[in-house]
Amino acid sequence: MIYLLASDIHGSAYYMHKLMEAFNLSGASRLILLGDLLYHGPRNNLPREYNPKETYSLLNSLKESIICVRGNCDSEVDQMVLEFPILADYAPLFLEELGGRMIYLTHGHLQKPPLKKGDILVSGHTHIPVAEEQDGVFFVNPGSVSIPKGEYPPTYCLYEGGTFTIRDFSGNTHMTLSV
Repeated sequence: MIYLLASDIHGSAYYMHKLMEAFNLSGASRLILLGDLLYHGPRNNLPREYNPKETYSLLNSLKESIICVRGNCDSEVDQMVLEFPILADYAPLFLEELGGRMIYLTHGHLQKPPLKKGDILVSGHTHIPVAEEQDGVFFVNPGSVSIPKGEYPPTYCLYEGGTFTIRDFSGNTHMTLSV
């Protein structure tokens, strides 16, 4: 099974098109969104081709494939135009291929959920990609689709067969983590 994980679209129609292309080419069965879908937030510059209306239309076209958690820039107003749930702060995900280990999905702006060795925390928020293990706990952040930080390009993450791979839209791999 393949999942594409992405965070921090921030209303960029330009990068939403790129994300859709990556999703379609990847063969992923699910698009896991880690929040901050439509609004750019007061601390960020406007992303390229900022167009929340086009962005939500594109997202709604994928609604059957999306699992989403709420980011700090997402609100009830956004939920009114999106045709899939976006307001959960956390979502647990269990994959049989990982032996029932817990994957916590969250945006990353709230308190970390309780984690034990073997658990996987997947979050966004920082706009900086991460794929690392610390004391037996795995941390994955796909970076930002539209407003990257830390001198990274716009990135997303593919999960397949126990491996998280962070890639950019030119097809370059930036980091991998096998869990």
